[in-house]
Amino acid sequence: MDKKVEKYIKKQKSPKREILVRVRELILKALPGCGEEMHWGVPVFADGRYYIAAMKTRVHVGFSVKGLGKSEAGLFEGSGRLMRHIKIDSIDFDEKKLAKLIKMVAKKSACRGC
Repeated sequence: MDKKVEKYIKKQKSPKREILVRVRELILKALPGCGEEMHWGVPVFADGRYYIAAMKTRVHVGFSVKGLGKSEAGLFEGSGRLMRHIKIDSIDFDEKKLAKLIKMVAKKSACRGC
C-alpha cells in the first residue's frame, strides 16, 4: 500500500473518500500484485492502466483503451486515444460491472506505462 495514495484518499471529502476506498480495493482484488503509485497527481495502478481521481462532485475511474476494439472502448466516457473513464457519483455503484471492465482492460489493453 502506497502511503501517498493513502494520503490522497484520506484528504477527500465524503462520499468521494468512501468511493475511492472501494474502487481501490476492487482494483487490488481483481489484479493481485498490480502495484499502485501516485502519477499525474492521482493514484494509478498496474503501470498506468488505471487511475482513480476525485473530481468536484464524483470520482473518475480511468482505463487504458489502447489496444481495445471500438465497441470495447465505447464502454467508457471521453474521447481519449489512450485513456478513457467512467464516472461514479454514489457509493451505490455496480461493483460487478466495474470488476468486469477492470479484467477486460487487464486482458486486452496494450498499455505499458501510459
